[in-house]
Amino acid sequence: MADYGAFVVTVIVFLAIPGPGNLALITSTGKGGLRGGFAATLGVIAGDQLLMWLAVAGVAALLQAAPVVFGAVQWVGAAYLAYIGWRLITSRPGDAPVLQILPRHYFRQACMITLLNPKAIVFYMAFFPLFVDPARHQGLPTFGLMAATIAVLTFLYGAIVVLLTHRLADRLRASPRITKALERLAGALLIGFGVKLVLSR
Repeated sequence: MADYGAFVVTVIVFLAIPGPGNLALITSTGKGGLRGGFAATLGVIAGDQLLMWLAVAGVAALLQAAPVVFGAVQWVGAAYLAYIGWRLITSRPGDAPVLQILPRHYFRQACMITLLNPKAIVFYMAFFPLFVDPARHQGLPTFGLMAATIAVLTFLYGAIVVLLTHRLADRLRASPRITKALERLAGALLIGFGVKLVLSR
């Protein structure tokens, strides 16, 4: 790799940017505690890894060359985010939870939110060449190191978010009114991300 240190810093900055993935971690932890939060973290990692290897395989270039396909994926992703956001806003105390209780559901939810963001795969396609030294590039081992680094950093970042959210959630559960307000805020943000995804086409 051209500059491993810069690669690590860039990944950390990318992880810290507010987005659907971060919101999925926070919401899953608030609803499902530590198990829900860590299941969502693994879901984000799984989605990122799949997108990363698809980018390596050149799928990003295909999406860019086929605007109709890219646009369709964007619309599906935006609709999914808006659907989850609307359910968070309109849910009532007696309703079934928007995010299910079983850890596998949190995993699936976070993975889907990650996968249905087509701009992420294009990001990986543009991001990787910046840190690949053509003279020292070893093919699969180089991309394997990048993938492993992203997975480890994502898990560590997710663990921090989950633990902090869990600690704060314990205090907020005593106030249903505050909890509901935060759910509505999370829902509004998800809808906003969906709208932004469509408008940025």
